[in-house]
Amino acid sequence: MGTDIYGGVEFHHPYAGTEDYDGEPWVTAMDLWPLYDETDYTAFGLLFGVRNCAGFPPLAPGRGLPVDLSNAMRSHLASWVARGELDGASWVSWRELASIDPATRPEYFVGRVAWHEKSRPWMLHRRLVSHQWPSEVLSVVGVPPVEAGSGSEPVEWTTGDLVCAYEPLTAGAVLGSETHWTHVFAVMKALAGRFGDDGVRLVVAFD
Repeated sequence: MGTDIYGGVEFHHPYAGTEDYDGEPWVTAMDLWPLYDETDYTAFGLLFGVRNCAGFPPLAPGRGLPVDLSNAMRSHLASWVARGELDGASWVSWRELASIDPATRPEYFVGRVAWHEKSRPWMLHRRLVSHQWPSEVLSVVGVPPVEAGSGSEPVEWTTGDLVCAYEPLTAGAVLGSETHWTHVFAVMKALAGRFGDDGVRLVVAFD
């Protein structure tokens, strides 16, 4: 059964706690969906420890929903909470996200191999690999180029009707420019320019 992500970006109101402001301290800036529409368990594991098959040391695992969660975000997640369908929830500040070392790797796996048929690029298959690639992966993707698994750059090749690719398993690759996380981070970084690195957070929940 699959796992999906929900949530959004909040900012801390600069006048919270003052006489000039009687609203809630955290305000919903944007739902996650328009920015992020992928299901990548490697990223979920790296950031929040959810489905962490790759074994990354997670950045913000199992923190739950913030006690001062904004009303709009609470309402956004209410239907899943009411049905008891959330498998986990957490939050992470922009300061923490900005501090991620892009060279971070898990202890065991070194990369991800992906393949799809030329005529059906949406049917993408992925496998984590260690230094010794499993025989069942090699039987599908064929013998990869020499640089696959030995360098720090992605590598592509074809095997019959398949388009294959190898991607080094680093935080920079998992959250990089080819993913939707760049949209999320761009919004958070822009908001942090106004409200501070600790004044912007991503709140997420999984089902």
